[in-house]
Amino acid sequence: MSTGKKVTLSIIKADVGGLAGHHVVHPDLIATATRMLSEAKESGIIEDFYVTNVGDDLQLIMTHYRGVDSKDVHSLAWDTFKEATKVAQKLGLYGAGQDLLSDAFSGNVRGMGPGVAEMEFIERTSEPVVAFMADKTEPGAFNLPFYKIYADPFNTAGLVIDPKLHSGFKFEIWDLIEHKQYFLNAPEDSYDILALIGTTGRFTIKRVYRKDNNEIAAAVSSERLNLIAGKYVGKDDPVAIARAQSGFPALGEILEPFSFPHLVAGWMRGSHNGPLMPVSQKDARCTRFDGPPRIIALGFNIKDGKLIGPTDLFDDPAFDETRRTAQIIADYMRRHGPFMPHRLGPEEMEYTTLPQVLKKLEEKKI
Repeated sequence: MSTGKKVTLSIIKADVGGLAGHHVVHPDLIATATRMLSEAKESGIIEDFYVTNVGDDLQLIMTHYRGVDSKDVHSLAWDTFKEATKVAQKLGLYGAGQDLLSDAFSGNVRGMGPGVAEMEFIERTSEPVVAFMADKTEPGAFNLPFYKIYADPFNTAGLVIDPKLHSGFKFEIWDLIEHKQYFLNAPEDSYDILALIGTTGRFTIKRVYRKDNNEIAAAVSSERLNLIAGKYVGKDDPVAIARAQSGFPALGEILEPFSFPHLVAGWMRGSHNGPLMPVSQKDARCTRFDGPPRIIALGFNIKDGKLIGPTDLFDDPAFDETRRTAQIIADYMRRHGPFMPHRLGPEEMEYTTLPQVLKKLEEKKI
């Protein structure tokens, strides 16, 4: 039986060092994180955990009863990343500790570099959840698929035929430049929602709620490293959580938008647009032009605060055609070389390594 207490699901990630460049997390970093989270589970800080990676990002998936933004849980994640960084430095891994933008922990990891997606809820009798983790892209990569999941009846039939979904969902949207928040309802505010989230580098979907009772449905990390550091230090590589079934979109409705490998910002040096390719865990290793951008989806059930699973949801031939299409798109985009639209526009390039090139050219100006 469920305890009736609110359980918190937290995904906290960071790039603390890659093997052979921006490729994969070394097994010793996985082992270090597993040891630290095991000790935290034994001491009662967390209820359960799963450690994994997508590309060169170390992913900590944790359940606990301490609520969102818990100092104890965020401190655990920070200490874990710091320990993993020490291992990365000893091994000479590339970019050791690159996502840790501060030397001192300040209560939670928001604004310190790591990406965070969290939600708190009372467990249903059966509580299926999907953990999405992406590499070589930014938080706005979730705008298009999450709009389709929670506002597009051509994707989510339940919006039309399921009474529990028929009233629609509320979107919490963040303006990452002017630090504003918007709460807009679908379907009535659909055009306004799209007016914002179509600008993926500035506006991101942060959370989604069921409109009729404000129950949390989804959460997305919104940390953008360039806006925190003021320069390019690595791509944001976002994570997200979506609850499935019984009052929320079905699992298949949650996965369906990723059958379209839409263009996202990121790829090489965080400076290029490319297709978001859904892959299995074993294929979550970026190579071609440090990409193309990848996303994995792990399915769990949560029971009495424990993680049941995971199952590797994109490890399915049903997504083979999507991957093939992504390869074709990657070919097309790469043939543009350093030209837009493959290379990002000037408003994004100011946070990359391009400003150093422009400074060098100052002396050649007439």
